[in-house]
Amino acid sequence: MRWQGRERSSNVQDRRGMRIPGGAMGGGVGLLIAIIASVFFGVDPRAILNQAPAVQQEPYTPTPAAEESKAFVEVILGDTEKTWTEVLSRQGVDYPEPTLVLFSGAVESACGMARSAVGPFYCPNDTQVYLDLSFFQDLSQRFGAPGDFAQAYVIAHEVGHHVQNVIGVLGQAHQEQAQRGQEEANAIQVRVELQADCFAGVWAHYAQSQQDFLEWGDIEEGLAAASAIGDDRLQKEAQGYVVPESFTHGSSEQRARWFRRGLEGGAIDSCDA
Repeated sequence: MRWQGRERSSNVQDRRGMRIPGGAMGGGVGLLIAIIASVFFGVDPRAILNQAPAVQQEPYTPTPAAEESKAFVEVILGDTEKTWTEVLSRQGVDYPEPTLVLFSGAVESACGMARSAVGPFYCPNDTQVYLDLSFFQDLSQRFGAPGDFAQAYVIAHEVGHHVQNVIGVLGQAHQEQAQRGQEEANAIQVRVELQADCFAGVWAHYAQSQQDFLEWGDIEEGLAAASAIGDDRLQKEAQGYVVPESFTHGSSEQRARWFRRGLEGGAIDSCDA
């Protein structure tokens, strides 16, 4: 991606330096895998956030690489702001820009306390996206989805949840989930997640229209990232078998397909289930 030198968002809040005293949260690797599998890109992490212990602020001096990553996040967030302001204005809807909070180790949100193991998440209670930049390294090395556009997809997906919150989809989904059994609630969340993938594709559609923004191979990176975190793949890696009725985010095929659907459609209407 040709992102250097582009306009940056002013809605990035830097809380890096927050640490968890006494090491990792109890539960070991099994809990970590379960958290990643169930909450990765989740819309409502409240069910596990309060398990995190207290945190404390420590002195933090970012490296040049960390500062470059922050600049990248600011550029991508700024571009999503332009896209969604334009897209929603066509429907007569104002777009309140979300804040993206950078943290390291752990963070306190209006949805509770969370540590980095939950991955990036959106909290509807404070309309903020939360991201530990170390996740980008995991995305590349652990999940096999390298590249700056793969990282941009992560940001665009979480912003997609904010768009859902703005247009009322998120609140309606949570109400429906509260009235259903677990399997039906899971199915509702899968639809929410796939729509957020589609919204990330809508943003990519606009980014692609700027010929000097995307480079050859960028879209493939986004599709690879969407596929890398499908429920089927994560469950297979974590427990050796797949349980479709427990899916909360969709299969690898579904996530890549809905991202492409938004990319090709370029409009909110193309993301309706």
